[in-house]
Amino acid sequence: MLDWFFALDPLLQALLGGLLTWGATAGAAALVLLHRGMARWLLDMMLGFAAGVMIAASVWSLLIPAMEVTEQNGGIPWVPAASGLVLGALALRVIDRYLPHLHLFLPREAAEGISTTWRRTTLLILAITLHNVPEGLAVGVAFGAAAQVLDPALALSLASGAVALAIGIALQNVPEGLAIAMPLRREGFSPFRSFWYGQLSAIVEPIAALVGAAAVILVQPILPYALAFAAGAMLYVVVEELIPESQRGDHSDLATTGTILGFTVMMVLDTALG
Repeated sequence: MLDWFFALDPLLQALLGGLLTWGATAGAAALVLLHRGMARWLLDMMLGFAAGVMIAASVWSLLIPAMEVTEQNGGIPWVPAASGLVLGALALRVIDRYLPHLHLFLPREAAEGISTTWRRTTLLILAITLHNVPEGLAVGVAFGAAAQVLDPALALSLASGAVALAIGIALQNVPEGLAIAMPLRREGFSPFRSFWYGQLSAIVEPIAALVGAAAVILVQPILPYALAFAAGAMLYVVVEELIPESQRGDHSDLATTGTILGFTVMMVLDTALG
């Protein structure tokens, strides 16, 4: 069924995957054109769902393939997986330390990064944009990896896993689009401006997807490290942002349930398609 897609150039595959994840964010943000807000319990559960998807994607779609590729090439499977994961998390930590941003549901005074006079809405958008970069990177690296593997069976498995990863990230981008657009609407932005900034936060995903795919295609030895790097960056976002944000309200049990559901959905997607 996906033969036509697998026949495409890997850069085009990565771009289409990135556009899918951006489109999910834009589609969710467009709901602000119809509704001014949404129940906090639902948003908490959806953020938990997003966290579960990203955790499962990091394992099944990125870390396990990194170890499989390394083993096929005669290397020690855990070396690039462990080192790439740590480097990815460290890279996000550095960006998180210096980029001005504000986590959901917090006052302007709780902004992180270097001190700035930027508006609260700008800082919120930057926070979402920050963790959209590793998502796009992960999609691109996954498609690029599939194109570089010589074993046909493993290449098909990686390509199918990349499709599952793009679908999973698209699903978890829905609460992100809502998490930007709805607060902006409540703060007095027009419906269209709220939608515009909501979708704009994810426009980095197709760009990052192209960069990730091009990197592993041009420099093949970094392939397993790049897969693990994307996993480490995504896990940092989950622990630093998504889980704390989903647990901040009075619906922590629902948020936890959402995390389990998200993990299960992504695990099924990856194993069924991969």
